[in-house]
Amino acid sequence: MQPSDQVPPADQGAPGAAPDNYGPPSKESCTMAMLAHLLGAITGFLGPLIIWLIKKDTDPFVNDQGKEALNFQLTLLIGYFVCVVLMFVTCFVLFFMPFIPMVVGLVFGIMAALEANKGVTYRYPFAIRMIK
Repeated sequence: MQPSDQVPPADQGAPGAAPDNYGPPSKESCTMAMLAHLLGAITGFLGPLIIWLIKKDTDPFVNDQGKEALNFQLTLLIGYFVCVVLMFVTCFVLFFMPFIPMVVGLVFGIMAALEANKGVTYRYPFAIRMIK
């Protein structure tokens, strides 16, 4: 039998790659994921971005929840700009519009943080998945 006739071993994924089913997250993972969701209310997309960049290669739960929080904050940023434009187009008749994304971000961010702190994967209902 020649070496070219041998069947290559099954692909086990990249060395050091975490399996899809990574088990229950540690308390530290839950805390970092919770912070990614909560920091969005204070720092916009920067807080989730920093946490995701720091932990994405070492912690699959924080990687997943950090991307989710970042995508949601970027979606809110788009919504905020649309609301500001609507406010100016209507000569400030819709002056309250920019507050809507802020309130939505705060409410859903708290809900996501509570779930992430329990170790549950949270999905925002209307986030555009820009980062996959």
